Amino acid sequence: MSYRLAEITIDRIGIVGSGQIGPDIALHFAEALHPWKVPVTVVDISAPALERGRARIDEKLAKAKERGTMSAEAAGAIGGLLHFTDDYETLRGASLIIEAATENLPIKRAIFTKLAALSGPETILASNSSHIAPDDIFTELNATIRARALVAHYFFPADRNVVVELVSGRETDPGLINGLATLYEAIGKLPVRVEGRYGFAVNPIFEGLVLAAILAVEEGLGSTKEVDAATRKSLGMGVGPFTAMNLTGGNPITHHALDEMTAALGPWFRTPQLLKDAVTSGKPWEVPKRDEKIELTPERERVISDAMRGAYFGLVGEILDSGIISLADLEVSVEAGLAMRAPFEFMNQLGLPLAQAAIERYAASHPGFTVPKCVKAQAATGRPFRIEHVLRQDFGDVAVLTIRRPRVLNALDETVFQQLHEQALALRTDPKIAGVVLTGFGTRSFVSGADVNFLAAITSPAEGAKTSAASKRAGDLLETLGKPVVCALNGSAFGGGSELALCCTARIAKRGLKVAFSQPETSLGIIPGAGGTQRLPRLVGIERAAAMLRVGQPLSGRDAVECGLVHEEVDGDLVAAAVKLARAAAKGEVVLKGIDPRPLDMPAALPELDLGHRSRAVDALLCRVILEGCRKPLAEGLGLESELFGAGCALEDMQIGVQNFLKNGPKVKAEFVHR
Repeated sequence: MSYRLAEITIDRIGIVGSGQIGPDIALHFAEALHPWKVPVTVVDISAPALERGRARIDEKLAKAKERGTMSAEAAGAIGGLLHFTDDYETLRGASLIIEAATENLPIKRAIFTKLAALSGPETILASNSSHIAPDDIFTELNATIRARALVAHYFFPADRNVVVELVSGRETDPGLINGLATLYEAIGKLPVRVEGRYGFAVNPIFEGLVLAAILAVEEGLGSTKEVDAATRKSLGMGVGPFTAMNLTGGNPITHHALDEMTAALGPWFRTPQLLKDAVTSGKPWEVPKRDEKIELTPERERVISDAMRGAYFGLVGEILDSGIISLADLEVSVEAGLAMRAPFEFMNQLGLPLAQAAIERYAASHPGFTVPKCVKAQAATGRPFRIEHVLRQDFGDVAVLTIRRPRVLNALDETVFQQLHEQALALRTDPKIAGVVLTGFGTRSFVSGADVNFLAAITSPAEGAKTSAASKRAGDLLETLGKPVVCALNGSAFGGGSELALCCTARIAKRGLKVAFSQPETSLGIIPGAGGTQRLPRLVGIERAAAMLRVGQPLSGRDAVECGLVHEEVDGDLVAAAVKLARAAAKGEVVLKGIDPRPLDMPAALPELDLGHRSRAVDALLCRVILEGCRKPLAEGLGLESELFGAGCALEDMQIGVQNFLKNGPKVKAEFVHR
C-alpha cells in the first residue's frame, strides 16, 4: 500500500543510520503510516548499531504496550513494518530516504552519492543534519536530484519531539517543501521552514544556551547543578541545559558545532574549556538528581537567571535578525522543540525595555555577543512583538487561514480573536480573493475551545458581557464576509472552536472524527458565549442543539454529516478539498447556503434532560437564552447571549467550574452549588 498527500506518494521509506536518532525517525514513520502498511527500512554498515537500533525500537514498543498507549495488535503491526539491514540495495526506488548518519560532511556526501544511484525519479532525499546547509551536502549531485533534496532536521527524541526544520537548498523545488510541510503536519509533526545557514534556526539557540551555562560556571556564578537548576526555572525549561546534554549525549557534537559557529555566526561562539574537558573525559555533567532540590541564595539565583535570560533573548534575536526564519515559526519551534518558554511572548510579558537591558548587560561582559537589532527596534516602538497565531497562505484566489497554537491545541484567546478579525477585514476587501478556508494546525484539534486562563480573568458581569461580545466579532465578520468561507475541521472543535466553525458558510471534516463538535461549557459553569446558543439550533434543530449545549453531548463527523452540519467527510488532503469547495462556491458551481438568520418557531420549554453534576443555575440561564434568543432574529439573539453570558459570570458556580478546571483539568467534575 501507499500513503498519498499533497501530490507526494510514500510507498517505502529508508533511513540511513542506526545511531542515536535514526531508529526514532523510523519508529515515528512506522507509527504514523502503519494503517497504510508503509514499510520502513533502516540501513547501517555496523551490525552492532543495527542490533542496538532494533532493540531500542522493541523496548519502546513494549513500554507502549505496558502503559496501555498502544495495543498489542498495533505494536505488532508497527514492529513488522520496521526492517534493519546493512544492504543499501533495499533502498532502491524508495519514495523517501532520510540520512541520519554522523555529522561529518565527507561521510554525508559519500552516502548521498550512493543514494543518488539508488533513487527513482520521484525519490525524495533528505539529510537529518543538525548543522550543515543543504547546498554543502548535495553539491556533488546533479541538478535534477538537488531539486528533490533538502535537510529535514529532527529534534531529540525524534519519535516524540514534534519539531522538524525543513531547510531547502538554492535548487530545492519549492513545491516539494510545501508538500513535505503538509505531509509532516498530517503525521503529527510541527514543520518549520528555514533557510540554509550553519546550525539553522534552533540549534544555535540551544547550543548558545549550553555555552552560556558553561561560561556561567567558569565565571563562578554557580556549580553545574546550580546553573542547571536556575536556568531551568528562569527560562521555563523542561530540563536544564546540562541535563539535556547528558540525555542526548550532545557534548561531542556541540564541541564541534561551537567551533564552527565562531566563523559562521560570530566570535562569542566558541568551545569553552569545560566542554573540552567533558569531551576528553567522557563523563556526564553533574546535574540535579530526580526530585533533588537545589538550594540557592536569592542573589545567586538572580545573577544566574539574569545572565541566562540575557543570553537567551540575545540568541533568539540574532536568529530573527538573520532572516532565515519567520518570527512565528521561530516562536513555536523554540517553545516546542526545546521545551521552554516561548521567547518573544516571554520578552513581551517581561517588557521589551527590561529584555533589552538584560541582553545589554550580558553583551557588556561577554565580548562578541551582540544586542539584536530587532529587539532594539521593537523596544523603541513602545509596542510588544507581534506574534502571528493566525497564519494566511493564498492558493490562487482562495486564502487559507490557519490557527496555530500547538501547545494549547489552538485554543482561542484575545489575541487570536483579534488576529482573526484583522485577517477577515483584509480578506473582505481583497479583490484577488474569492473564497476563504479556515482551519486549525495539526491533527488533534481544530480549536480546543477558549483558553481557560482567558475566562478566569473575567471579574464582573459587565466584563463577561464585553468579553462575549468581543469574541463574536471575528465570527460575525466571517459569516457576513460576502465570500464563501469553508471550515476545514482537521480535528475536534470544542466550545469556542465549535462556535467559530458555525460561523462559516460550510464545514468539511477529516474522515473518522469520533468527536467533531462539542460544547462542554456547562462543565465549566458557563454558557457558550461566542454564538453557539443561537447558531447551533438554527443549523441542527432545537432538540439536538439543546442536548449538545446543555449536557455537552458530542457530535461525531459522521453524525454531523447526517444532520447537515458538515458538508462532507474527506480522506487525504483536507485543506486542498476545502480550497476546491470554496472556489467552486465562489464560481456558483456549488451552492452553500450558510445560516438562516430569521427567528425560529420555538417551543414553550426545552426537553427534560438529566443534567448530572452540572449547575442548575447555569442551565436555567442557558435555557432562557436558547428559548428567548432563538425567537429573535440572529443578531438580537446573539446580543442576548452576550448579556446572559455576563450574568453567568456573577454566579458562584462559574468560579467553581473555572477554578476546578485550572486546578484539576477536564476529567474531574466540579462540585457545583447551583447558585
